[in-house]
Amino acid sequence: MFRPTLANPAQKRTIRPLYAHHQATSYGGFLDPDWARTFDIYPGTVMCRLKGEVFTPYTGAGTQKPFGLSALWVAPTLGIDEVTGTGANLFTVWVGDSQAVFEILAPAFDADADWATANTTDGSIRLLTATSEGLLTPTGVNPDNAIAELVDVPSTDKILVRLNKFDFASSGGTLAGGS
Repeated sequence: MFRPTLANPAQKRTIRPLYAHHQATSYGGFLDPDWARTFDIYPGTVMCRLKGEVFTPYTGAGTQKPFGLSALWVAPTLGIDEVTGTGANLFTVWVGDSQAVFEILAPAFDADADWATANTTDGSIRLLTATSEGLLTPTGVNPDNAIAELVDVPSTDKILVRLNKFDFASSGGTLAGGS
């Protein structure tokens, strides 16, 4: 259950499944106990799977591959932590196919990216990756680090994404990254 702190009672979840009933799954596991909590994990942060059912934020380091989008908060700067309260480090990541569409609210995506340019109007696919803190961004994406496709940018504080890892133009129709 989401429990906003008394200091922040109006906090909303920053990921909203729009098309997910049969297209996406909340994948249960555990947050890496060795993750240092040096930045916030918002619902919608890109996560990678370390092994089995152990997740950590995707930072692009080493051999990490994006796996899905965080469903939970671990935000020390906001005073929200839905993981340590369980006593078992339980964590959930949204995974899905190209039909799964999510609304991501700020600050769970890269606010410094040029979203106006990234928002295509010709029907082409614009893939997204993540910043070094796991925030969705169109900057620096390639077939190996893609996690989602940008569907629309309705406003400066909201984007719509599909969990589409295919990049037909640059990968020859092969799966781009992921697991």
